[in-house]
Amino acid sequence: MAKTHNVTEFIFLGLSSNPEVQKVCFVMFLLLYTATVLGNFLIVLTVRSSRTLGSPMYFFLSYLSFVEICYASTTVPRLISDLLAERKAIPLWGCMSQVFFIHFFGGIEMFLLTVMAYDRYVAICKPLSYTTIMSRQACALLVGAAWVGGFVHSLAQILLIFHLPFCGPNVIDHYFCDVLPLLKLACSDTVLIGLLVVANGGTLSVISFVVLLASYVVILLHLRTRSSTGRCKALSTCGAHVTVVTLFFGPCIFIYLRPSTTLSVDKTVAIFYTVITPLLNPVIYSLRNAEVKKAVRRLWVRAIKLEER
Repeated sequence: MAKTHNVTEFIFLGLSSNPEVQKVCFVMFLLLYTATVLGNFLIVLTVRSSRTLGSPMYFFLSYLSFVEICYASTTVPRLISDLLAERKAIPLWGCMSQVFFIHFFGGIEMFLLTVMAYDRYVAICKPLSYTTIMSRQACALLVGAAWVGGFVHSLAQILLIFHLPFCGPNVIDHYFCDVLPLLKLACSDTVLIGLLVVANGGTLSVISFVVLLASYVVILLHLRTRSSTGRCKALSTCGAHVTVVTLFFGPCIFIYLRPSTTLSVDKTVAIFYTVITPLLNPVIYSLRNAEVKKAVRRLWVRAIKLEER
């Protein structure tokens, strides 16, 4: 079928039609987004400026925080502005761009979390070879591979829906553009495309999640031979990673590992992985990591001294 785009824009129904609820949500999401940007930016700045956070783990953490800022910024600013708008419209090209960047940065985060699990596996299970395996060049290549992987994943998603004909309803019962809500509006058979979306998004999420959990199980088994002090430190670090992994992959698997159907709970789940999870990243890593907290304090002291001068 030839590409037909009689629809030139889409209309979001948003989170609620109640003006009072929208005002409350506006304030709440504005505060959450501000905290997300500032918290993750603080981690990036701290890692880049601290000599004590030069290990590969913090190198990957700084990139994860940067990606979290970009990931949240693809949906949350639009959500905030639409909460005060009477007509929540987005042009077709804007909708496609939003789909691309959501899956681009989401894919990068998925692969970065996998890389961070591999880093912890090498550090704990092969400590003597750690500096050789996780060299600066190897870390840069792994981060580059994560970006390439995110691009390929996102490109596949956007190619699946870009040529769909949108010639009828243009109302999306959501607060941002995503693949499944758009499949629901396409005026053609989308069963095959829906299965391909599951294969590209849902299956990839499940495989990555299983690989991550398996790597942490291996790490836990290896920790039985460590001293109690080393075991507690490694468990604390891995615990933070597992928490972030579960919070990110759980909602993704729920959304993308099912046929092309939408549920009323999808918007609530989407709020969790587009708004809450990017905020929890700096909270989890800073509160559970003594080295990060010390580096933040030193950065704060240096900033105060500079102001006093």
